[in-house]
Amino acid sequence: MVAGLYAAQQRRLGFHPRGSTGSNNGPRARFFVFEPCMSELIAKASIDRRLAEIVAPVIQDMGFELVRVRLMGGKSKTLQIMAERPEGGIEVDECAAISTAVSATLDVEDPLEDAYTLEVSSPGIDRPLTRLKDFETWAGYDAKLETAEMIDGRRRFKGRLVGTEGNEVLIEIENQGENVTIGLDFDWLTEAKLVLTDDLIREMLRQRKAAELVDETQFDEIKTDASEEE
Repeated sequence: MVAGLYAAQQRRLGFHPRGSTGSNNGPRARFFVFEPCMSELIAKASIDRRLAEIVAPVIQDMGFELVRVRLMGGKSKTLQIMAERPEGGIEVDECAAISTAVSATLDVEDPLEDAYTLEVSSPGIDRPLTRLKDFETWAGYDAKLETAEMIDGRRRFKGRLVGTEGNEVLIEIENQGENVTIGLDFDWLTEAKLVLTDDLIREMLRQRKAAELVDETQFDEIKTDASEEE
């Protein structure tokens, strides 16, 4: 049903998939569904959203931004918080400071009945993409996206990020042997993360070196899996 709608909308609006060389000029394939799913990439579950409401102001007051909150289950619960500076990046001592401040606030608010371990970290190299600006910041790098609903017969998309347009995330994917750039509404996404590639690792090292935070001679060659599943 969705695939039929997509084809009909293409004909009506005059959009046709085309080979892409990374340029945003010209028509682009767009996907449509009747009821876009509102997603919360920063905090998915209801308890995560409640926790985000508590910790986000604390993190922001310290000059950082909340990237993601996840309460991980198991025998012992772990509250995982990812944060970074507005311009990107965060150091170990800054994570420790955030942990201290957040822990004090959670002790007062007491949103969790069971014992838990608090972990505050950076988003990492193959980081989750949780805010619309992340897709603009990391344009040119490979990513995996997942939507709540089936779109043209699929929910998972892997390709090169092209940026954003309005509330749309633009990604270049391979479709029937040719590259096309498609637009996915940000609110449809349930998962999004960068794919670990040599280019991404080099960019991370470049940024760290520019900030005089890393000595490249201390790193061994890092190999990525080019056959990573979609």
